[in-house]
Amino acid sequence: MSERKFNRVCLAYSGGLDTSVILHWLLDQFDCEVVAYTADVGQQEELSGLPEKAKATGALDCIVRDLREEFVRDFVFPAIQGSAIYESTYLLGTALARPLIAKHHVEVARETGCDAVAHGATGKGNDQVRFELTFRALAPELAIIAPWREWDIRSRSDCIAYCQKYSIPVTATLEKPYSIDRNLMHISYEGGVLEDPWRAPDESMFLLTESVENAPENPTEIIIGYEKGIPNSIDGQTYTPAELLHRLNQLAGAHGVGRVDMVENRFVGLKSRGVYETPGGTVLHAAHRALESITLDREAAHERNKLAPRFAELIYNGFWYAPEMEMMRAAIEVTQRNVTGEVRVKLSKGSLQITGRRSPVSLYSEAMSSFEDAGAEDTYDQRDAAGFIRLQGLRLSR
Repeated sequence: MSERKFNRVCLAYSGGLDTSVILHWLLDQFDCEVVAYTADVGQQEELSGLPEKAKATGALDCIVRDLREEFVRDFVFPAIQGSAIYESTYLLGTALARPLIAKHHVEVARETGCDAVAHGATGKGNDQVRFELTFRALAPELAIIAPWREWDIRSRSDCIAYCQKYSIPVTATLEKPYSIDRNLMHISYEGGVLEDPWRAPDESMFLLTESVENAPENPTEIIIGYEKGIPNSIDGQTYTPAELLHRLNQLAGAHGVGRVDMVENRFVGLKSRGVYETPGGTVLHAAHRALESITLDREAAHERNKLAPRFAELIYNGFWYAPEMEMMRAAIEVTQRNVTGEVRVKLSKGSLQITGRRSPVSLYSEAMSSFEDAGAEDTYDQRDAAGFIRLQGLRLSR
């Protein structure tokens, strides 16, 4: 038994093998009460029956929170506005969900009188950082328990043996070819057979996207509406944030859009191979950039684009509630004031193509851009370009 003492611990609980073992271990190690907490961020797992399962393992209570709308509205959409793509490839599905899950973890812990929080993230990954930085930012008074960094369990087979020893009700086998994390933004696959970066993913692995070979022969065109950088409609029909992303996942996934296979740099210093399906998010990012091309001032766009890699890095590393993130989000929000309009997107055989964009506040002038004489000489006199070029070339003519 640990020398640390806790009266009640709030555990992030999924009902799977790891968190079932952790729940029992907390009871045994600290002789405390445990409140289980589950966040629904669109993982589409069966959440009914979780309270009963948690209580059968020894939990005092199990609280399930539906966070799907909040996840998309307050985390996914701001990432779209800021063009947040980590290492130019990863659309941050898992990284965006963690600070929300941890925020409500803290709320549940406080509401139920807990003096500590516990999570099931390993000591090698990013999630331990994302959870614990949020805990420290929002509830520094709560102690943090990270079992995978503390106990002597080292593998899935150890977890199964532990369950058998203590008659913990779980259904699990040693067959686990890879680890899966799912939410409304994406599905990620890593570990197991995917740790070999040369090995191609099995086609049977993918759940959200159709293969290019099996995708429909005929493309689909859709029109996405935005208001101040926030998507709100598809083909003229308005949706709630969660509904819109779910619908785009269906539309783009059917055409095989949104698959990514990459080796990324984890915050802890390790390289990790991840395979991702992000169909709806891929479309939203591309359409948003297309709309910005006609609504965002050049210099404002360039400054926002300088912020984007840092914004993505802060999200990836778990600093959603840091002061610099608050400053950056405020700046990004200012750039989105006129990003309103519609974008037409063609989905076909694993790819997407922007085929049109329009806005009631567009900065694009067909008259001034035209190669034809459209009578815009009073606004743009082509003769002025000669002096402009001479001034730009002064330093090159020495």
